[in-house]
Amino acid sequence: MKIRAQIDSVLEKILIIIMSLMVINVLWQVFSRYLLGDPSSFTDELARYLMIWVGVLGAAYVAGKGNHVAITYFTEKLSPSNFKKVQIIINITILSFAIFGMFIGGSRLVYITLVLEQLSPALKIPLGVVYSVIPISGVLITFYKILDLKKQAQ
Repeated sequence: MKIRAQIDSVLEKILIIIMSLMVINVLWQVFSRYLLGDPSSFTDELARYLMIWVGVLGAAYVAGKGNHVAITYFTEKLSPSNFKKVQIIINITILSFAIFGMFIGGSRLVYITLVLEQLSPALKIPLGVVYSVIPISGVLITFYKILDLKKQAQ
């Protein structure tokens, strides 16, 4: 599907940018700490937030590719029809978590932290911005799993 490929491409580029920023950030931290003798005050926090974003967005990307962590020992022993049924159940479970846990729960977390005006200690950015990756990834996983379920229903 064309839109899926476009979303994958955008997500890949975003993940590459975030990883690049992480590398630059950590290199600056090492440089400022060991060569300048004056460690940068924001790099630890920025690295932590970039890691959150790359981890959660990366999970959405991997879920879209169908490469999420799976224990295949039992499913490999199933007949093709039962295997398909188990795959549908797995996708419905992932879809439910993405909707209720990530999108709804994540949106509530973002809302609460924005309303309470919580700021990160060093960067002074709203924590709602940091946490916004959770509902964003929830929407992406929901999109991917709906497409997967439609494909499996055929």
